Amino acid sequence: MNRPTLVDERDAERPPAALLEAFDRLGTRVRFQREAEIYAQDDAAEMFYRVLRGVVRTSKLTADGRRQVGDFYYPGDLVGLEPGPLHRFAADGLTACELQVVRRSAVRAFAGEAAVDRAILEATAREMDRLQDHVMLLGRRSARERVASFLLSLAQREPSAPVDMPMGRRDMADYLGLTIETVSRMLTQLQGEAIVEFPSNRRFEVRKWGALEAMAA
Repeated sequence: MNRPTLVDERDAERPPAALLEAFDRLGTRVRFQREAEIYAQDDAAEMFYRVLRGVVRTSKLTADGRRQVGDFYYPGDLVGLEPGPLHRFAADGLTACELQVVRRSAVRAFAGEAAVDRAILEATAREMDRLQDHVMLLGRRSARERVASFLLSLAQREPSAPVDMPMGRRDMADYLGLTIETVSRMLTQLQGEAIVEFPSNRRFEVRKWGALEAMAA
């Protein structure tokens, strides 16, 4: 089945122009290796980050020591726009990545308080939407539906097949609230039913868009 025509919903979520100009004029390009820490949970939120290359993962350690993956950020996404003084999640390079980094105080001086406050408010609203979607994903869907939704979200980012999957089974499990064994079993089932096909461990193709979308709906 042919893949459907996809609309980039992020066009409606572009940060304010003044903030992007501040990144372009004041930002420093910094490279991080895979698994390298960008900032830690509860660090002071003194810097803003824009992903230029690679994928960034955010995560949080719970009180009982378990890791919860927050989300994955791709080129063009902003990371670290916190409403408060501290980072609620840690961030690290899921892959080798390059980020534009700019000091929060420098952005305020360049773009003005209003532009920065609006950017933080909009970023917080987007994060709340993501969190709400994530809660619904974890609370209302079966393991099969969670994995299908995750694969669909990755496929919708790619303009062509096969789709690169930068995260491993552990990351998927910690994001979806499942065990690695369950994630692996669901992927095997989806491949066995010819809904998706994995030519390699980190790449897949959607073979039955309608079936995948129905499970993710």
